[in-house]
Amino acid sequence: MMETTIVEKKKVRLKNPILIEGLPGIGLVGKIAADYLISELKAEKVAELYSPHFPHQVLMQKNGVMRMIKNKFYVVKGKKNDLLILVGDVQAVTSEAQYEVSGKILDYAQKKGVKMVITLGGYGTGKMPTAPKVFGIVTHKHMVEEYKKYGIVFGESKGSIIGAAGLLLGLGKIRNMSGICLMGETHGGFVDARSAQAILEILCKILDINVDVKKLDERARETEMFARKIEKEALSGKGMPPVETTKQDLSYIR
Repeated sequence: MMETTIVEKKKVRLKNPILIEGLPGIGLVGKIAADYLISELKAEKVAELYSPHFPHQVLMQKNGVMRMIKNKFYVVKGKKNDLLILVGDVQAVTSEAQYEVSGKILDYAQKKGVKMVITLGGYGTGKMPTAPKVFGIVTHKHMVEEYKKYGIVFGESKGSIIGAAGLLLGLGKIRNMSGICLMGETHGGFVDARSAQAILEILCKILDINVDVKKLDERARETEMFARKIEKEALSGKGMPPVETTKQDLSYIR
């Protein structure tokens, strides 16, 4: 395999589809949100993406059978818009690889009629917020006012968006596609289900769909308990101290 390849498992025709990306990144915020959406909406897997730009390994499963590292596309049929949801094990590991993989993703999305892209991720602050904000960045200026009504905060996030969450929007804009990145406020040092929950609440409003996000409450509480434990141990000298960060370190999401 010399280049990224998408293997279509089922051919589908989509109506006004929206691409939603939730690949692994800071706090696994986007991944948790997208995986939860797939589970709750009983989405159907339609394609798999394999790439030589992913780590050179296979995963061992409990049933004794290996599997390749991959990204996956799922479809949910909707009243106004069908959803094409992208999730997966990893992201590409170099800048050049990110461009190649993102290009292949957009090629596939365009063939399915996608004109709108929504990417999901975490915005690291180095602090554990009790009520995470959801920051936004859009491809076109006129979209700011349109999405402010959902409670998305614009203009406060700074720096760069690294990885698929950013490139899919940037490369998509070149292809005359529109897009928005939803960034859940998070510490950045551990898995954050509360931030994913905050993103999902707003995403469901944007898409006009009903998903019970309260099922994430228990997982979010576990996250908060873990964070408090780490902080307590760090202060008492029993554990590793918090990682020192700078504004530059935390000014991006993925």
